[in-house]
Amino acid sequence: MVLLGERPMHPYEIARVLRQRGKEHSIKINYGSLYTVVQNLEKHGFVTVAGVQRQGNRPERTLYGLTDDGRIEMHDGLADLVAVPVPEYPAFEAGLSLIEALHPDEAVELLTERAAAQEVQAAALRGVLAKLGAEVPRLFLIETDYKARMLEAQAAWIRDLLAEIAAGTLSGIGEWRGWHETGNVPEGWSELEDQFRDFDAAEVRAEEPGRQPAAARSGPDGLAAEGERPDGTG
Repeated sequence: MVLLGERPMHPYEIARVLRQRGKEHSIKINYGSLYTVVQNLEKHGFVTVAGVQRQGNRPERTLYGLTDDGRIEMHDGLADLVAVPVPEYPAFEAGLSLIEALHPDEAVELLTERAAAQEVQAAALRGVLAKLGAEVPRLFLIETDYKARMLEAQAAWIRDLLAEIAAGTLSGIGEWRGWHETGNVPEGWSELEDQFRDFDAAEVRAEEPGRQPAAARSGPDGLAAEGERPDGTG
């Protein structure tokens, strides 16, 4: 919808522009579903036919543009993406939540591997930013800078955790290692449920957004920006 807010386009052109701008690195996009997405947007009154394009001997292509309702939906959805934190359930966080099932030595090896890979990825992104920064306004590179900083921050956090494990100062490290070396679940671990229940309740309260997302306010499919729909398509 953001692209259609710039100018009328046909779905093939939307896919081409997304690729040219490298949006697949920041947004999960299913290019094969773009025609279906546009049809759904038209059904909900967010886009309308804006003309027909013919180039040479190619078949005619229908151009779509945003309606007034579409511009409102696009604005509200994009505003929520920027302003409202939502649980995203990243895979790494899921792995950390269950890491005690790995032997501490294996966990150290795997975390070291991850941190090194992220540092390489961040350095590569920094190289891209340095090359493009002289030609492209920073406005169009901020998501790449954000991604590089998140990689650097996560790698630094992992290095700190590895230092705690190496120094033996990570609370619970002794029981963790003992479990894998003896096969006996540490005493007291089974009694932690009440503490986790209190923690989960506090975490849920902290995650409650200050306002309802646009998708919940307006309903149809949450088709807000040029980003991901609830079913995982672009």
